[in-house]
Amino acid sequence: MSVEDLLRDLAPQVLAALVRRYGVFDSCEDAVQEALIAAALQWPDAGVPDNPRGWLVTVASRKLVDQIRSDAARRRREDARATPQSALLSHAADSTPDSDQDDSLALLFLCCHPVLSSASRVALTLRAVGGLTTAQIAAAFLVPEATMSQRISRAKQGIAGETLTMPDGADHTERLAEVRHVLYLIFNEGYTSTNGADLTAPELSTEAIRLTRLLHRLVPGDTETAGLLALMLLTDARRPARTGPDGELVPLAEQDRSGWDRRLISEGIELISRTLPRGQVGPYQLQAAIAAVHDEAEDAESTDWPQILVLYELLEQTAPNPVVTLNRAVAVAMVHGPSAGLELLATLEADKRIARHHRLFATRAHLLELLGERAAAADAFREAARRTTSAPERRHLTARANRLEDPA
Repeated sequence: MSVEDLLRDLAPQVLAALVRRYGVFDSCEDAVQEALIAAALQWPDAGVPDNPRGWLVTVASRKLVDQIRSDAARRRREDARATPQSALLSHAADSTPDSDQDDSLALLFLCCHPVLSSASRVALTLRAVGGLTTAQIAAAFLVPEATMSQRISRAKQGIAGETLTMPDGADHTERLAEVRHVLYLIFNEGYTSTNGADLTAPELSTEAIRLTRLLHRLVPGDTETAGLLALMLLTDARRPARTGPDGELVPLAEQDRSGWDRRLISEGIELISRTLPRGQVGPYQLQAAIAAVHDEAEDAESTDWPQILVLYELLEQTAPNPVVTLNRAVAVAMVHGPSAGLELLATLEADKRIARHHRLFATRAHLLELLGERAAAADAFREAARRTTSAPERRHLTARANRLEDPA
């Protein structure tokens, strides 16, 4: 394991250890980031310590002491609630390794706290649990570093009064669902970037998979977490074939499937096959099952669309939303014909959540093309191109419209 990978694995453990002992999430997170930077500079030359986690905890604790001393000097007084410096320098905060698992899960819950906005949860999770620097997160989301720094700072302030505790009962279930949703958002942004010149941001989807693996280890009995991990693996397996030599988007039906990552496919299929029979089936498991059907097909023509349609019908019953209906319309078209798919799409035109979204226009264009209505399909492709914020998608949709208008 590389030093970078080791540090990213240890980052949430070290932060959880400090927050558990000292509180003050904001100050602890800053101290851990400084310790990670110090390790990244020193370990490649000096070697990894025998106890790398203990090293990081010790260095981070000292950074915290320095910060407290600096604050005290500036304010000319000690905060009455501050942790005594003698306590900060006492026995190592990692002296109770048995609590690592609970602390890491509690840290995920804290970063995905309901008081934070969705964007803040994503940023704070990548920073505190993922160990990414502010600059790395900003680059992945194509925003200025100062903007991301402010977002993370506000997020830390938003949970300043919260403690590193494990919720129980219904609250535990709800918070775990929030964590899964945040990881799903991170993966989706990495798999299809909403902005920018590139179709994908691999560092985000890779980080989402790493963090979901961590969550799966922390809650191995949770079938929806297993389903989410399987979904990510089965979807990310296609990423190498999603773009052409010049970065252009390649639709699923046209992808060279020899370029798919068979190792990820095998792992994902094994995981979802083991998970589905274990209990109540949730949305992530159903989406993983759909992805598995696509990945198991040797080519687009051999895709088992009737099975996919059944799975989408189950998904719509379990977690109804317009995106699911949009995808079901494609499956309906492949099983019952494009006219049937277009009829289902028409039911979404009054849904404000998706009525103006480029994917609705792109899907309508695709079904119109299948029906042979070339002019109408070209118009719909151009309208979809106007509405997307992704440059690769815009180029792809425009090219589809051009081909329909001028086959030569």
